[in-house]
Amino acid sequence: MTEQQVEVLADRAALVERALQLVLEQAQTAIAERGVFTIALAGGSTPKPLYEALAQQDLSWSQVQVLWGDERYVPPDHPDSNEGMARRAWLEHVPIPAANIHPMPTDEAEPSRAAERYEQELLKLFNLSAGSFPQLDVILLGIGDDGHTASLFPQTAALKVKDRLITVGHKDGQPRITFTAPLINQARCVIFMATGASKQPALAEIFAAEADDMSYPARLIQPAGALWWLLDQAAGANLAA
Repeated sequence: MTEQQVEVLADRAALVERALQLVLEQAQTAIAERGVFTIALAGGSTPKPLYEALAQQDLSWSQVQVLWGDERYVPPDHPDSNEGMARRAWLEHVPIPAANIHPMPTDEAEPSRAAERYEQELLKLFNLSAGSFPQLDVILLGIGDDGHTASLFPQTAALKVKDRLITVGHKDGQPRITFTAPLINQARCVIFMATGASKQPALAEIFAAEADDMSYPARLIQPAGALWWLLDQAAGANLAA
């Protein structure tokens, strides 16, 4: 049974501060217990202040491994790149070894080939054989107004992928590379960050006792470890903390 915690914070600043606290707690525990902290990043505007805050922290950066939960199929210097945003906000400002940064490739003619390459990189990083699923320490996620998370969009084939770590998602005909739901669900800790009143309808369906997972993909996220929902007042107004 997933251990789910829902916190409705006063505003975006309070949400970011709480997310920072959770990430640092997980990092310290992981490094103390296993000698390495693995984190998968989300894109979008909501986590950017978190990355800027992490850039100010004094972590043992050589023991941190950074991955991405999804990526638009654009070069890293493109304004829409999740990798580019995280590098500018955080990774360029800390002494993390280049080998510890694992961006999703977007340079293949076929996105499916890029997904395969990233899957192999994860298996190598975690020293696992094909068919195994690694357990990341933290996976950061957001949700869209349509209930999607990562690049797992409503009524798309990516939602049905159960035997792969990485697959190709699609949004308005544009490919994206994304973690699969089974990979996300292996995590020790998943942290959703959601802001804004526009998220209320999707959140109502995500938290409903009965709803369609294919229509609201965030419902598929039920990790083996802890599940945190961090919402600002506007997003979480209709949910009990």
